[in-house]
Amino acid sequence: MAGGGRLAVRESGPEGAPPVVLVHGWAQTGAVWGDLPGFRCYAVDLRGHGESDDFGDYRDSAAWAADLRAVLGHTGPATVVGWSYGGLVIADYLRFHGTADVTALVLAGAITEIGRGRRGGETGPVMRAALPGAITDDEVLAEFCRAMAPGLPESTVGELTAAAVSVGPKVRGKLFRRDVGSADVLTAVDVPTLVVHGAEDRVVAPAAAEYSAALIPGAELSLYPDTAHAPFLERPEQFAHDLARVAR
Repeated sequence: MAGGGRLAVRESGPEGAPPVVLVHGWAQTGAVWGDLPGFRCYAVDLRGHGESDDFGDYRDSAAWAADLRAVLGHTGPATVVGWSYGGLVIADYLRFHGTADVTALVLAGAITEIGRGRRGGETGPVMRAALPGAITDDEVLAEFCRAMAPGLPESTVGELTAAAVSVGPKVRGKLFRRDVGSADVLTAVDVPTLVVHGAEDRVVAPAAAEYSAALIPGAELSLYPDTAHAPFLERPEQFAHDLARVAR
């Protein structure tokens, strides 16, 4: 339970392996992460997504922070990984709780800010072309899923699309009705941090990753060549190797 609603968390991997909390992106679910061998994985469905309830104020950073706080209360200290919008949820958590129960951070194709002119939320042409149509039009949303990482197998694209259209237009829209800066939050991070981003990401611009990595003390920036918006799906072995280097 978090803020009056239920959050679904998919648990996988061997007990005793390094615990990793996985926070998905806009209009997806925790299922997007698939298997990450060698880790005890806790893949949350964000509020309004997947099997979690639709509840609360989607514009409130404190609400998102409370959601992740509830997950970490269940898992105990863990490495926290955020993809795309999941990076913003992590920033919300850091704003209210610092790095309590966070042993390391991984930002993957992630934003850490949102709103006009926010450098940590700079988008690319695929995202700009999709909005606002993808909020209410499932066909536009499906095209967005195809374009986010063009090299993925059709079966994977089908799974991404099915997850996306399962999220209602109301929720899709509410996630964008925010204006959040995070520079002060990022400069206060005091745990090992890896920023992974596709060099060819046309959803979240690589400049957003460069911005976050420059502000987080000691952060490592890894730009994957020939990779678009889903590095953990496009380069799974490399991503798992990099995750293993920082997971605590």
